[in-house]
This record gives sequence, structure tokens and C-alpha cells, in this order.
Amino acid sequence: MKVLLRLFALYLIMCNAVFADRREQTLLEYGAQCAREIGEIPPFDCNSGTNIPITIDGKPPRQDESPKRCDRPSLLHPYQDWPGQCIPYSRIRNLSRGNTQISAYCRQEKLRKDPTPNFDEVDIVLHHAGNGKTCWFQSQSKRPGADGIDASRVPPPNEKTPPRGRVSAVEFWKTPAQTAKQNCMSCHDAGPYIFSPYIGQVWDQVPTDPWGKYSSIGPAFAHPPLLVISTPGNTCMGCHRIGSDKSCDVYLPFSAGRRTLTTGERAPGNDQLANSYPLSHWMPTDNNMSHAEWDVANLRSVDALLLCCLDKNRKDCKFTPIATGDKTRERGASQ
Repeated sequence: MKVLLRLFALYLIMCNAVFADRREQTLLEYGAQCAREIGEIPPFDCNSGTNIPITIDGKPPRQDESPKRCDRPSLLHPYQDWPGQCIPYSRIRNLSRGNTQISAYCRQEKLRKDPTPNFDEVDIVLHHAGNGKTCWFQSQSKRPGADGIDASRVPPPNEKTPPRGRVSAVEFWKTPAQTAKQNCMSCHDAGPYIFSPYIGQVWDQVPTDPWGKYSSIGPAFAHPPLLVISTPGNTCMGCHRIGSDKSCDVYLPFSAGRRTLTTGERAPGNDQLANSYPLSHWMPTDNNMSHAEWDVANLRSVDALLLCCLDKNRKDCKFTPIATGDKTRERGASQ
């Protein structure tokens, strides 16, 4: 009888371990893991960030204007128009220190008087330039009837108890599972940060790690190995990697004045100036070439990569997993 009881107790312990593994990680658990393995995110005020400019034909919009088209629209939703693509007063904040890189993006989707404590969304990319580990945080949707989210004090995602009168981390941030549904790595397929003409205006406020290790931590963000593309002698890879997901379909074509591979659409929100050279060709970032010079220098390389995107079995196409620091995972990806 004692043997049976011991076996039953062992069975319960094993079952509890299995169910614990299947339980979703809470926001505070994820925040604590990210703080432990990457670094702490301090509380901050979105209004202390840098304003991301919006211009139309080179000029700022009127104070009462909510433009639908602009010179450098946000590409947060690259397949369709969305309310915030040309709305002024979104802000970027660089909270990095040492190898701990923290990029906070505070979005406006409707026109508000600036400054205002209210924003429509707050997103954070937390990345370690040494071990490559990366975490993703997205704010909860605004409450019905509320004029946005009060971002005058954005709480650290691992903060258990906020100061009196302030919103808690659990109230402010989505759970890891909710954030993971956005499939962050499909767009961030070559590294934690994405360049575009929009964010390029404040690129000095964005941490960069174009060749470093890169992986997402937390069970909600488990994903197949990210693959980057290369072809012999390609000029497009001198400064950064080229991913094989949304980089293929969206960002590589857009950066060369092309349309998306799948839908054939131009970048949403582009005005006439945005669709004209040189704004239409935003790689390399320091482009000062004529259109003809750009074609001679880059057209063949762009075409080679896009052919790889369309047919991964082409002879000259090489797809390589990004180094993650996880040797077991990297060996599996290369087999």
C-alpha cells in the first residue's frame, strides 16, 4: 500500500510539472525573466521622448490637420492604411545603457494637442547586444470611451506594486501571449530594429545591433529559426542582414522603390514625394546617388535577393540561421 501511495504521489508531482509547463507565462513572470536575462526597463514618460517628424511635400502639416498621406509614413502596418501612419507627435525614446538596449515607441493614431499624456499605444523592444536575447512589450488597448492611454508614467513590466495613484504593469501591458499574437519576428526578421524613412528621421535615438546575436525569450515567443538571405557579391548586405520573411515581401521591395511581392501595393501612406526618387529608394541610408547611379550600384543585387524570396531553391541563394547563442537550436537549424 505504501508503495502505491508513493507512486501516486510521484504521478501527481509529474502531472503538476507538465501542467506548469503548459501554463501561460504571466506578464510579471515574463517581465522578471527579461529583466534578469537582459536588463531592467525603468519607468518613463512618453513625452520625454523625441518627436518623430511628419511632413507633406517637405513642410509640417497644420496644427489642426490629420494627414492621410505624407513624405515618410509609418510602416507599422505595411499592407494597408491605418489611422496613425501620418499623424504627428508620436515619440521614440532610447533608454539603453551598456549592452542593454531599450527602444520605446509611443504612438499617436489621432491628432491630439502636443504635449499630451495620452497616446494610443506604447511598444518596447528590449534587447541585449551581448547575448542577443530579446523581449517584446505592447500596451493594452485603451479602455472604451477613454481618450488614449495615459503614458505619463509607463511602468516597468516587472513592477509588482506601482506608486500610489499610478497604473500597474499588469493593467498597462498585454500578457506575453497577447503580444506574441502580433508575430513580432515576422517583421523583425533580421534583427530587433527596423529602419524605414519614418523612423530613420530619428535613427540616432534608436539602438542598433545589425550583426549581433538575436533570439526572443519566453515560451510565448518560441518560433522556428530566423533565416537570412545572401547571394554571391551582393551589395545590399554591407551594413546589415536581409531577413526572409517580411523583409522579402515588404521592406526590401519598398527600400528599392518597388511594390510588395504578394499584393503588388506601394507603401501605404506615401504621397507623391515619397513615391519619387530619392525618397522612394531608402537604402543605403546615406544615399546621395542619382537614380541612374543607384541602379548601377544596387539593382542587380536587389533583383538577386528578390528572386531568392520567390524561389528559395535557386542555385545562388543561401539561407542561413541567425546566430542566437543557443548552440542546440543553431545545430538543429543547420541540419
